[in-house]
Amino acid sequence: MKVHKKYSHLWIHILFALMCIGVLIPFLLVIAISISNEKDVVLYGYQLIPKQIDFAAYKYLFKNPDSILNAYWVTILTTSIGTTLSVILMSMLAYPLSKANMVFKRGISLYIFFTMLFSGGLAPTYILITQYLHLNDTIWVYILPSLINVWHVFLLRTFFKAIPVEISESALLDGASEYRIYWSIILPLSKPALATVALLGALTRWNDWFTAMLYINNDRLISLQYLLQRILLNIQLLQSSSGNMPGSTLSLADMPSETVRMAMAIIAIGPMMMVFPFFQKYFAKGLTVGSVKGYVDTSDGNVTVRSGTIADVKTFETAGKNCSRILVASHYGSALNIIIFSD
Repeated sequence: MKVHKKYSHLWIHILFALMCIGVLIPFLLVIAISISNEKDVVLYGYQLIPKQIDFAAYKYLFKNPDSILNAYWVTILTTSIGTTLSVILMSMLAYPLSKANMVFKRGISLYIFFTMLFSGGLAPTYILITQYLHLNDTIWVYILPSLINVWHVFLLRTFFKAIPVEISESALLDGASEYRIYWSIILPLSKPALATVALLGALTRWNDWFTAMLYINNDRLISLQYLLQRILLNIQLLQSSSGNMPGSTLSLADMPSETVRMAMAIIAIGPMMMVFPFFQKYFAKGLTVGSVKGYVDTSDGNVTVRSGTIADVKTFETAGKNCSRILVASHYGSALNIIIFSD
């Protein structure tokens, strides 16, 4: 039985190792092509090991490094500020909607949900942003119009509703206001949901090129994705027109095309690959972690914390001898709030 169990675990490890290799090989292939010679790619196709290492694609992209670095700065700035403000505002909207006693909750929820199904369209949105809000050619056009995502609001609301109401009630008994409960209890317990929403919003903002194409004419405010798209379009234009130019000495094989595409992919995904591991630890914990701090027993006449997230085992005097188990509901400030279960 033990031998069979050992081999079953071995096959599971082999399966997951093959899956990891299958995911890793395409990424390594993109890196290999980006540092390959364009002629080798045209003649021999995609190869995991380059015949000749050539950084011509990166040299072409960084021929004018100021534009790339400036686009990086604009994209990083708008992504970080936009994601932070978006998560704060959406959580502030979702928290009251999760309360059972909120007045007009159903009507407000329907009003918000309606905006997810129907929108004004591209033309009215363009007129609103350019003619009335005057956000065109400003950094705020990347941030303000996309601060609220209705689907993310309902995701956060659902998570907030799953947090035991006894936690908030115990904090209210300690004199905490709704704002204090929101900042000190609800948000710390909601890190997995907030991390999920933040990552999805950051990916959307990082990959956005359509906003820059519509509203930005200033080259200093162009996002990274739109700049890379313009570079790729310029290459395609040169390739299509080089054959029609009399006396042209430009060789299509010498001009980086496929290698530039792969180098652009590496440049675009690099920062997000470094950010993702910081969010991964919250996904691994699950969406319900932290709602209950632990439990204690009173078999010896004292309240002793046996498990949970409280770091040190502490002993407290019991209010009576008739309770055998006490649930630690929250640890708010210096006070330990408990729920007593009688025998």
